[in-house]
Amino acid sequence: MEHPAYTLAALTALGGSMGYIRKGSKPSLIAGLAFGGIYGYSGYLLSQNADYGLELALGASTLMLVTGIARGVPSRFRKPVPLVLTVLGGLGTAFYTKKYNEFY
Repeated sequence: MEHPAYTLAALTALGGSMGYIRKGSKPSLIAGLAFGGIYGYSGYLLSQNADYGLELALGASTLMLVTGIARGVPSRFRKPVPLVLTVLGGLGTAFYTKKYNEFY
C-alpha cells in the first residue's frame, strides 16, 4: 500500500522541480517538495504499519485534487498543470479512499 505513496512523492517532487527549472516558479517548487515530503512520510508510515499513514496519504491526495480543480476551472482544464494535479489527486484519492474503506 506504500508504493503509490512513494510514486506520488516522486512525481510531485519532480513536477515542482520542473516548474521551478522551466518557469522559475518558487511556489511550484515549494508545493512540489511539500507534497513529495508528505507522500514520502505517509509511505514510510504505511510501510511500518504505523498510525495515520493512510489518512495522511488520503488527505494529501484530496488536497491535491481540490487544488487541481480550483486551478483548472478558470482555464477550463486547457493548461497541463491543473489537469495533471486533478488526475493525480483523483487517482490518489480514489485509491486511498478504497483502502480506507477496506481497512475500516
